[in-house]
Amino acid sequence: MTAEVGRPGAAAGQIRIFDTTLRDGEQAPGAGLTAAEKLEVARALARLDVDVIEAGFPASSPGDFDAVHRIAKETRGVAIAALARCRDGDPQRAVEAIRIAERAHLHVFIATSDIHLKHKLRMSREEALEAAVRWVRYGREALGRDAEVEFSAEDASRTDPEFLLQVCEAVVDAGATTVNIPDTVGYAIPSEFAALVGRVVDRVGSAAVVSVHCHNDLGLATANTLAAVQAGARQVEVTVNGLGERAGNASLEEVVMALRTRPTQFAGLGTRVQTEQLTNASRLVSYLTGFVVQPNKAIVGANAFAHESGIHQDGVIKNPLTYEIMTPQSVGLSGSTLSIGKLSGRRGLQTKLRELGFDLEGDALDTVYRQTIALADAKKDVTDADLVALVGQRAAEVTDGIELEAWNVTSSHGGRSTGTVSLCVGDDARQAEATGNGPVDALFRAVDEALEPIVGWRQVLDEYEIRAVTAGEDAQGTTLVRCHRSTDRRLPPATVTGHGLSTNIIESSLEAYITAANKLRAASPRAVAAGSGDGSSTEPETIVADRLP
Repeated sequence: MTAEVGRPGAAAGQIRIFDTTLRDGEQAPGAGLTAAEKLEVARALARLDVDVIEAGFPASSPGDFDAVHRIAKETRGVAIAALARCRDGDPQRAVEAIRIAERAHLHVFIATSDIHLKHKLRMSREEALEAAVRWVRYGREALGRDAEVEFSAEDASRTDPEFLLQVCEAVVDAGATTVNIPDTVGYAIPSEFAALVGRVVDRVGSAAVVSVHCHNDLGLATANTLAAVQAGARQVEVTVNGLGERAGNASLEEVVMALRTRPTQFAGLGTRVQTEQLTNASRLVSYLTGFVVQPNKAIVGANAFAHESGIHQDGVIKNPLTYEIMTPQSVGLSGSTLSIGKLSGRRGLQTKLRELGFDLEGDALDTVYRQTIALADAKKDVTDADLVALVGQRAAEVTDGIELEAWNVTSSHGGRSTGTVSLCVGDDARQAEATGNGPVDALFRAVDEALEPIVGWRQVLDEYEIRAVTAGEDAQGTTLVRCHRSTDRRLPPATVTGHGLSTNIIESSLEAYITAANKLRAASPRAVAAGSGDGSSTEPETIVADRLP
C-alpha cells in the first residue's frame, strides 16, 4: 500500500455514517424529490449530524446536478458526496457539482461480479479494473488530497473474492480513501458477509476506510451491516426509513440505535449522530416521498414504543426497562404510548386516563374499563378521543328508571321509516311502534308513544347534533339532543340535554334521547314541589349535563 488516507472523517472508534437517502433512497419507485425537497432533507440530515450526505447522481439529469450543487453550496458541517460511474463524463460532472462543498466526497463505482461484467457492462475483469483505477486517480487529481474519493465495487458480495481484493488494493494505490463493499442485491447473509469484509479490512484497512452498503432483499440489510462493523468496517451506507431500490437499504435509525444500545457487542465504537433527531427526520422523509412508515417499523414506527397487552403495560408502568431496550426520548419522542385495546388491563387504562386528565378508581374505573373493552371489540383502534368521550358520557349519564331494552327500525329509499322500541320504566315494560321521516325520527316517536302514558307528558325535540369522535368508518358517533316537555299546567317548562355515544349512530341517538327523557322525568317531582301549586310558573328549568371536552 502506498496511498495515504487523506481525511477519513471519523475519529478513532467512530463509525462514519454515510447517508444515501437522497441518492439510493430516491431510487425507490415513486420517491422522486424536487431540488427544494432534497435541500430540506439535507438540512434534516445535517441536524442529525451524519458524516456524509450523498446528495445524488449529477450525471443522471440537469435537475439532479442542480440539486447536488445547491446542497453542496448551502450545507455546512457535513461532507457532500456525488455518485459517478467509472465512465467518461460522469466523474467530471460529479466533481463540478460538489467542488464548492465545504467537504467534497467523490463516489465512483463499477461492477465487479462476473454476472454484471458479462451481461451488463460487456467487459472483462481487466477492463473493469483499469476503469476503476483511472477514475479514482482522476478524482484524486481533480479534488486534491484533502477531499474524499470513494470507490464502490458494485455487486461485491457476488464477486470472486480474489478479484475483489485485487481491485480494492489497486484503487487504494490510485488514491481511494474509502473502499465500499456493497451487497447490491441483498444476497449475503451476516456470517459470510462479515468474512468477506474482514478479508478486505486485512488487505487495505490500514490505508483506507472500509465501507459497506447493504440492501434488504432478504431482510438482512441491518444485520449484514452490523456484522460488517464487527469485522472491521468503519463506514456504513444507510438511508432514513430504509428507503431505497426494491426492498430498500440498511436503515439509518436501526444501525445507529443498534450501535448505541449494544455497546458491548461493538466495543469502543459509536457514531456522532444526534439520535434525538431520528423521529423528525423519519417523518420528514416519509412526508416528502409519500412512503408511509409501517407501524411496526423498528425505532421510528408508530408502534415502536406502544404497548397494548395488559401484561406489557403493567411491566412498563412499573419499570420501562421491562419491555423497552431504549428510551423513546433517545429517538426524539416524548414518551411511550399505552395503546388501549381488548388485551389491555385496568392498570394500563387507569394510567392512560390519568395522562388524559381523569383520575378514576373503583366502580367508576370498572365501568369505563368494561365500556372500553366492548368498544375495542367493535372498532380497530381505541383512541384518546374515544376514551375522553367514554368518560364524558359516564359523567352525563342519568339513571332514573327509563332503560332501553331493545330497538328495531326499517327504512327504505323514498319511503317512511318504522321504528320499534322496548323500554322498562321501573317494573313496567313498554313497547311501541311509530313511523317517521327517517330511522331516528321513527324511533324517537316510538319512545314518545311508549312513555307518554306513564309520565303524562310528551317529549319535544328542539336540537339534534351528531358528530364523529374520531376519523374512520368505525368511528364512534356522539349525539347531543336538547328537549323540552310538552305544555302541562301542573309543571313549569323544562329544557334538558342528553348525550349518546356509540359506533352505531342510531344507537347513539337513542341513548341521547333516553337520557333526556330521564332528566325530564327526574325534574318533574322537583318542579311540582317548587311551584306555586297551580302550575302558573313560567320560568324555565334547565338541567344540563357536563359537556364533552
